[in-house]
Amino acid sequence: MSVPLYEAKAELFRLLGHPVRIRVLELLQDGPRPVRDLLAAIEVEPTGLSQHLAVLRRSGMVTAHRDGSTVVYALAGGDVAELLRAARRLLTQMLTGQHELLSELIKTETGTS
Repeated sequence: MSVPLYEAKAELFRLLGHPVRIRVLELLQDGPRPVRDLLAAIEVEPTGLSQHLAVLRRSGMVTAHRDGSTVVYALAGGDVAELLRAARRLLTQMLTGQHELLSELIKTETGTS
């Protein structure tokens, strides 16, 4: 039995629903990074980061390869980076609308409408 598309999309967003995973994906937009660099950039315990990286790897969002004793992670494709850019655009639109509403409320409170 196949999963309806809306459920698959919901699962994707659940996968992305953790700040550590989003931060990892943001950092990897600049290119592959070893785990030690990710740990230095994200305040999380090594075991926690390892678990999040495993989730991202199993989902196909990131790839990993060994370089000697170092594991290096990279985005699996450009679509992941595009998704993050789209999220940034959506947030910008949402916050702009909220800022406009706040400005209107302030004008109303001060009687300058």
